[in-house]
Amino acid sequence: MNPVVIYTDGACKGNPGPGGWGALLRSGATEKEIFGGERLTTNNRMELMAVIQALQALKRPCAVVLNVDSLYVLKGMTEWLPGWKAKGWRTSTKQPVKNVELWQALDELVNRGGHTIEWRWVRGHNGDPGNERADELANRGVEVALGRLPAPM
Repeated sequence: MNPVVIYTDGACKGNPGPGGWGALLRSGATEKEIFGGERLTTNNRMELMAVIQALQALKRPCAVVLNVDSLYVLKGMTEWLPGWKAKGWRTSTKQPVKNVELWQALDELVNRGGHTIEWRWVRGHNGDPGNERADELANRGVEVALGRLPAPM
């Protein structure tokens, strides 16, 4: 399997407010940057969208090291997801899981994409070059959502 290192990030100006997501994908010497945004969203939704879009960008099964600065995404995928699914997408307090459609889409990508994924947490805004670049891309996504930048091709 092709090794790929991915950094993702989400950004929101107001919560809710205009938001963006960004991802940096590296495989050997090749890099790909992707980003986008929404006019009215939340930071957690953008964190999830960054991971979803990054995994959708992979064209074949890969050995992925996925770096996120969101404990919400990390714990959701590595701790909470089995319980949510077993409880019909309800939390431990019997409330509906927030952003359920994004969690379901991500779960589908992870389980059907054929990838092996190593989930890693990186502290945001702490000088990690990959995370800093993903943050810049997420903020570019906010600019797209606000109509200040054209959408990427």
